[in-house]
Parts: sequence; structure tokens; C-alpha cells
Amino acid sequence: MFPNMSESSLTPIGLFGGVFDPVHYGHLRLAEEAREALGLSKVRWLPAGLPTHREKPRADSRHRLAMLAMALAENAAFELDDTLAADDVPAYTIDALTHVRGNEEQGQPLVWLMGADAFAHFHTWRRWQEIAEQCHIAILTRPEENEGGRPWPEVLRRFVAEREADHREILAKEPGGRIFFVSMPALDISSSGIRARLSAGTSVRYLLPDSVREYIMRHNLYTSVHHSQSF
Repeated sequence: MFPNMSESSLTPIGLFGGVFDPVHYGHLRLAEEAREALGLSKVRWLPAGLPTHREKPRADSRHRLAMLAMALAENAAFELDDTLAADDVPAYTIDALTHVRGNEEQGQPLVWLMGADAFAHFHTWRRWQEIAEQCHIAILTRPEENEGGRPWPEVLRRFVAEREADHREILAKEPGGRIFFVSMPALDISSSGIRARLSAGTSVRYLLPDSVREYIMRHNLYTSVHHSQSF
């Protein structure tokens, strides 16, 4: 994909996809930890409007984009990219990468950030092998996942064995094509858990930014009943 590339002087950029339904402190902390661990100049967030590997999000894309914009506003290293955000067009990672590559300098190192649970299904993604040529992949693992090994299909184990590298030696030299493992601290917050608490009328304070929590209350998201309790 990148023939005869000399050592890059460009600082790598992280790409973080997801539905963010809603965005919460777990997402934000993970992106910040990855930014520091990998020496990323920035993390570009790519929310999926119509994901292809999970159920349709509860909140419309316009709401999830608005909440993300609020959550990212306080970190100058975070950027919002709505390339995949249309509600009526399937969101494919390879399309986002093609878009990003077309707008960056030749040889720009790109790093797609994903959890180990998502990577377990990576071989089912559209043009998945091409994705791994277009960018590096950083698999963000929690302590319990490190202890449990890599219970993935054989095709993924072989794929990782061929591409796994130490990011400290590779990121400044190659724009893509490698796989890194980065250990992340455990932070037990999930969007599904937040939605369940909102539906039940219980507090989500300190699980997500106040601006996002207030937006959810103002638009009565994730519940058809307005609760009088201060969420």
C-alpha cells in the first residue's frame, strides 16, 4: 500500500469509531489514554449513523453528534468527523479511511482504535484486510482481557501474528499496516448501562459530562417518560 516510504516526520493521528449512544467518560478516558500511550497528535472521532455490525442506535445521529461535540469541546486534541454519521447510509470503516487518507498528507500515520471485543469480529468487516493496509490498528485491552489470552478465530490469530509490532518502533516510520496492543485501565461505564439507568429514572451523574447529561434531559432521550428526578 505504501511502497518505498522513507521514515515519516508526521505525528500519528488516532481514529476512533463507534455509535456513542451516548458518549460517556469511559469513551473519553479511553481516547485520552490511547493518545498519550501512542503519542498521537490528535484523536478524530467518527460516529456511525447506521452501524453495520450492531443494532440501530437509540438516539438519532443528530443528537449523538450534538452530544459528542459538547463532550469533545474541552480537549483541543479531540476532533469530530461526521463522515460516517448519516442515519440512512451504512457506515463502513473502509469508506471513512478512504476519506481520511484523501485529506491527509501522503505517508500520514493513521491508527484505528478499537477494543479487543470489537476486534474479535474484525474479519467480518467489509474489506477488512484493506482496512489493515490503510492504517495501523491499536487493540485496546483491559486487564482481564490480557489475562484471558486471545480467544479469536484462527484467521485473526494468523493475521495478528503477521502484523503485530511494538508501536514505539513503528509509528514514526510506517503510515499503516501494523497491529499494536495497548493496555488500558478498567473503567466500568457503558452506554447500555447509562441508557438503562435513564430508562429507570436513576442518576447518571458523574458517568458522562454534565453538558451531555443536560442535553439528554432537555431532549428526553432514552426514555419515553419524563422523570422529575435530577439525573
